[in-house]
Amino acid sequence: MATVPARFVPDVSDADLDDLRRRLHHTRWPDQLDDTAWDHGAPLDVIRRLADVWADRDVRQMFAALDRDMPSWSVPIDEHVIHFARLAPAPSTTGATIRPPVLLLHGWPSSFAEYRTVALDLASRGHEVIVPSLPGHGFSSIPRRVGLGADACAPILVRLMVDVLGHDRFVVHGGDRGAFVGTSMAIAAPQHLHGLHLSLPGGIAGEGAERTDDETRWLTETAAWLVEEGGYSAIQSTRPQTLAYGMHDSPVGQLAWLVEKHRVWTDCDGDLTSVFTDDQLLLNASIYWFTGTFRSASHWYWEHRVATPSSMRPVTVDVPTGVIRYPKETMRVPRSAVARKHRRLIHWTDKPRGGHFPAYEDPRGLVDDLVTFIDRLD
Repeated sequence: MATVPARFVPDVSDADLDDLRRRLHHTRWPDQLDDTAWDHGAPLDVIRRLADVWADRDVRQMFAALDRDMPSWSVPIDEHVIHFARLAPAPSTTGATIRPPVLLLHGWPSSFAEYRTVALDLASRGHEVIVPSLPGHGFSSIPRRVGLGADACAPILVRLMVDVLGHDRFVVHGGDRGAFVGTSMAIAAPQHLHGLHLSLPGGIAGEGAERTDDETRWLTETAAWLVEEGGYSAIQSTRPQTLAYGMHDSPVGQLAWLVEKHRVWTDCDGDLTSVFTDDQLLLNASIYWFTGTFRSASHWYWEHRVATPSSMRPVTVDVPTGVIRYPKETMRVPRSAVARKHRRLIHWTDKPRGGHFPAYEDPRGLVDDLVTFIDRLD
């Protein structure tokens, strides 16, 4: 018999909030060269301003507002405790055509809160929406042993959807490592996935004469991107424990690490504030800080280096798949390579603007595309 989920309300103690503010106020700030900006990493003035704002925020109010929009539960599954938000279809949609439930899977350096606007929109259109924190992220428990990456996470989330919540068939959307997990779910349990919708799909490059010019360009651009932008991945995939000492002790260090990726990976024309509000950035940083999950979330890079997940191996997927691709995504896999991997690629959209965080950058467009994809499913 499946365990009944318990209501979960995120909260912060006075002591923990006071400790955050003390650390922010007593930060030992680095210097910065006069003629540098984002090209050397997160600029001093940007992070100092955000740190000042963070110190003035009542994180408990931020968490309470998030809980009003995305009420949460937690449930033990094997040795893990999985946190998830669950939104019921809007009352005005009851009695209409039954819509399939949708599982939204976040990536890094995000959290389940990334999907706040998207989840509310989907629920208003008649979908039940489930948004978990991946194991080792947010309010889910931290794995105590190595071995949990995307492939190992997949059956845990299948059990959440099928055994705990009673959904034998459902649709999955994922970006970043959420796309990895969703692809692993489609491979491990295709009978339960009504459809798979991805903003960062994997692909299989052709060999020899089968390799297209787009695929050659993709492989070349990916290699160049890793040289320019892949330093974070190199350290997180090899020595995540060493990195964790500084990040776990310094809220400013952690904030800079997370915010820099939110700026570099978005289609923001260099202006971080054109995409993200301060509260969106600081809510995400607060989730990582107060749960102490920077190390465990970073550790997924180590797992995926030592055991490449199914999404990145030449393993095919037979679940109906839709893709929404953005021009400033970190890796733009061409359609021909995606089609070799996802053999039932039934939907493809190229958007004119957007990057790695579509739930922030293009929430309405993402929902419209996901709903269009769902409407095409049998």
